Amino acid sequence: MKRILKLIAVFVLALTLPSLMPAQDTDPRVGTWKLNLAKSRFAGRPAPKIETRTVEAQGTGYKITYDGVAADGSRIAFTFTTNFDGKPVPFVGTGVAGGADTVTVKRIDSYTETSTTTKQGKVVSRVRVVVSRNGKVATQTRRETDANGRTTVTEILVWDKQ
Repeated sequence: MKRILKLIAVFVLALTLPSLMPAQDTDPRVGTWKLNLAKSRFAGRPAPKIETRTVEAQGTGYKITYDGVAADGSRIAFTFTTNFDGKPVPFVGTGVAGGADTVTVKRIDSYTETSTTTKQGKVVSRVRVVVSRNGKVATQTRRETDANGRTTVTEILVWDKQ
């Protein structure tokens, strides 16, 4: 009888344990992503030599870090932390596309987020990131805008989860 009770307890624990795991472990955006240059489409600027994007759960949002080497050999090394509260946050570091100095990020659903980057209060680009349902690929569509808010450049960046 004791053996049966132990087996039942182990079975119940095995069923409930996944629900007790932290949400960030199942968040499809969290992790390290490598830019897939062959699948990406750049317009308006040359492709970087290499780039990695690291997304870490932090508080109610994320800390996102980009690291790599631009086409001209300069360093891509910047980060920002967002809480999805609609407030602009600063980029810290160098190599931000379009020279943007702040970003505002909005979560659409578990797989999608949108953001607007600005430089001295003027919109530089609008970005949409969609993670595939299997969590292995993220597609980032970046639309750069001119002073009148018209889209001038559209880039499609494809990131593979490492």
